[in-house]
Amino acid sequence: MNRNRVRIIGGEWRSRLVRFPGTASVRPTPDRVRETLFNWLGQRLDGWSCLDLFAGSGALGFEALSRGASRVVMVERDRAGALALRAAGVELGAQGLEVIQGDALGYLARATGPFDCAFVDPPYESDLAAQALSRLPAVLAPGARVYVETGTPLALPGESWSLLREGRAGAVRFALYAFESPSSE
Repeated sequence: MNRNRVRIIGGEWRSRLVRFPGTASVRPTPDRVRETLFNWLGQRLDGWSCLDLFAGSGALGFEALSRGASRVVMVERDRAGALALRAAGVELGAQGLEVIQGDALGYLARATGPFDCAFVDPPYESDLAAQALSRLPAVLAPGARVYVETGTPLALPGESWSLLREGRAGAVRFALYAFESPSSE
């Protein structure tokens, strides 16, 4: 039963639980990896606008809101998953949360930013991380941070990206990138 819950590890909602549907495709980012990520980003994300693609359990997006993000857009394809994310947002009293039920790549084709941070954590066996990275520049602010979680190493999608940090925990490979738009150089 605990497999369908994830604990928020920092900020206003520290130790609160978020429930999500128990499907094989939902794989929440482990506590240890989230702690590392938010150490890299800074413990507070006050005023940030964040995009959580392939939201799944919502762990990354809710963590960002808990740490002061003013806006988080979660995109989740699964209908039950999107409903659970909305319910968790209501339970937490989340302000600035928008849940989109739909395809992440389709959302990127019509989204408007800019986003200061994006979380990209698709199913490991797919090539969706690379596809999302190639489409993200249109909605990112200069200097935006992009977290990517995959099962295999990922090549940078172009010269506008730089690797800031990377790590590994078991089968999970994770990296934080900075995006600089070509026009800002």
